[in-house]
Amino acid sequence: MRRAGSVIANDSLLLLTALIWGLAFVAQREGMNYVGPFTYNAVRFALGSLSLVPLILFRARRGCAPTAPTASAPRRIGALSAGLIAGGILFFGASLQQIGIVHTTAGKAGFITGLYVVLVPLSGLFWRQRAGWSAWGGALLSVAGLFLLSMTDALTIERGDLLVLIGTFFWAAHVQAVGWLAPRTDPVGLSCVQFALCSLLSAGGALLTETPRLPDILAAAGPILYGGVMSVGVAYTLQVVAQRSAPPAHAAILLSLESVFAALGGLVILGESLSARGAVGCAVMFAGMLASQAPLVLRKKALP
Repeated sequence: MRRAGSVIANDSLLLLTALIWGLAFVAQREGMNYVGPFTYNAVRFALGSLSLVPLILFRARRGCAPTAPTASAPRRIGALSAGLIAGGILFFGASLQQIGIVHTTAGKAGFITGLYVVLVPLSGLFWRQRAGWSAWGGALLSVAGLFLLSMTDALTIERGDLLVLIGTFFWAAHVQAVGWLAPRTDPVGLSCVQFALCSLLSAGGALLTETPRLPDILAAAGPILYGGVMSVGVAYTLQVVAQRSAPPAHAAILLSLESVFAALGGLVILGESLSARGAVGCAVMFAGMLASQAPLVLRKKALP
């Protein structure tokens, strides 16, 4: 059982992560007015990786060893290996999301991305873990909400929403991967390596499909800095640190609040709006996200 102080600290870190990520959808949407998706991701993940270098050097100069894995970890995994695994998954999730957000709103992208909270417990089926009634009920509610939010009158899903939806499967895989890797390695090293790999792969995508130009990158400096330093360097590292002792399903329910923050950010900052049908869809999807974690919430309340 985790101590109360540890629970509060980890939950606070995860909630702050959700807030930063939610507002990042606004920055990502704004950045697309100046640069392409791969260029945006290449620069912001490079900034995220570089933002951790001073911390790594500071710890090295003070003779601080990398954060040791928890006692319950079966074996240690090098930060390089762990970062390559997490970074590969991160690249696909970030790329699909960023390409999709070109064709949809920040609010819709936030809610669709939040579906990973439902996919996390369902993905346990691959490890022969049974999914309870809440997971399946949450999935059905989320699908119904997605239909209301994204389906057109011709019963086709909009392109941007579909790409963000596919990316959601990679976000769920990333939550599971970080949940498994974080207790076994140094979280700062893991974060730095995964961001660097994602940046390199995105740079390759930019060179193949886009025409990166320095003036365009400078014009998008604000959104890129927020996306790189806050959303990547700060928030992803907070996620890794918090998930060292927070179960993936527990982390997912708090991180899913990014969808609410994304919708609020899109409304207040970008002036986005939803139809009545879309608003109902968002509400149904969020109910599905919460329903999928109902046993965990009830179990936590039952603890002394």
